[in-house]
Amino acid sequence: MVIFAQIFFRMREQDFLPKVYANFPEKGKVIWKAPSNIALVKYWGKRAQQIPANPSISFTLDACATTTQLSYEIRGENTSDFSFDLSFDGKSKEDFKPKIRAFLERVEPYLPHLKRYHFQIETSNSFPHSSGIASSASGMAALALCFLSIERKIQEMEDGFFNRKASFLARLGSGSACRSIAGDLVQWGYHQDIEESSDLYGIQYPFKVNQVFKNYQDTILLVHKGKKQVSSTVGHDLMHQHPFASKRFDQAHENLAQLKSVLATGDLERFIQIVESEALTLHAMMMTSIPYYILMLPDTLEILQKIWRFRKETKIPICFTLDAGANVHVLYPESVEEPAMQFIQDELVVHCENGHYICDQIGLGAKQIFE
Repeated sequence: MVIFAQIFFRMREQDFLPKVYANFPEKGKVIWKAPSNIALVKYWGKRAQQIPANPSISFTLDACATTTQLSYEIRGENTSDFSFDLSFDGKSKEDFKPKIRAFLERVEPYLPHLKRYHFQIETSNSFPHSSGIASSASGMAALALCFLSIERKIQEMEDGFFNRKASFLARLGSGSACRSIAGDLVQWGYHQDIEESSDLYGIQYPFKVNQVFKNYQDTILLVHKGKKQVSSTVGHDLMHQHPFASKRFDQAHENLAQLKSVLATGDLERFIQIVESEALTLHAMMMTSIPYYILMLPDTLEILQKIWRFRKETKIPICFTLDAGANVHVLYPESVEEPAMQFIQDELVVHCENGHYICDQIGLGAKQIFE
């Protein structure tokens, strides 16, 4: 389990630049397992270098994770470019290579030893490939942790700094990946009420969290598997000229501020209002951009309607959130797991592609498997 040390200041980009060092290890292997996460307050819209247009907060997941093994060996004299091979589930994955190369180019100023090595990257997901769950957050978090582990062999660094730099690096591969280093609640993006908050990395949520939000459950309904018709990258870019962008960014700041008392007191009614509103606002931004598009499907809407009806009739605090896709994350406290799962199986699974869904819960962050 990764533990953040107490760091009582906001770090700057230059703080992550390495000192001059030598004594590079000749070869080695490191394995990290990093979880995915699900945002409660959504980040939608970004500036250069993966800087978020608004702050966000997420539950770190547990079962949905990526495991990455990084084998490395010092190269010969030709070190003018990056050298790596990549496999996914034991098979070569050439189409992933451009994204990994772009990531290496972005992080090289902070990890200047990367061109000294040839890397063998072997990665796999605990959830089915093309299941409709974005693996970029967990994948880039695991890879960032692996690369940074080499630097930790060269230069000592305390745990708090290691984790913040890992979050900083992961962000450069995928923005939401910076929220997949630790758990169980992670906040990313500057907010005036959160002293240590930063656009550069995620932090563990620093305020009181009521016991009801511990072991919170997330059942992921796979309404649609496979590639989305519009990528998240394109969606983020469409926020630059969006007519409602500034209001949306203000809304995210306000919702994050309101969550402070909600999370502290265990106010599930207000929690549900904020989380569901955030999910629908995310998709409203897609539907009102130019060009506009819709990622929800008819079955997505049927699920939402059924959740509203069930909650009204039973008073059981079950709610939904959505990522940038058709799938639905059904959230509920562990105390109501039995009736919630019965409802999901009886009423909601019928809307899932091939009846597939994933049972997950809040997790505690990335874990090092081997060094």
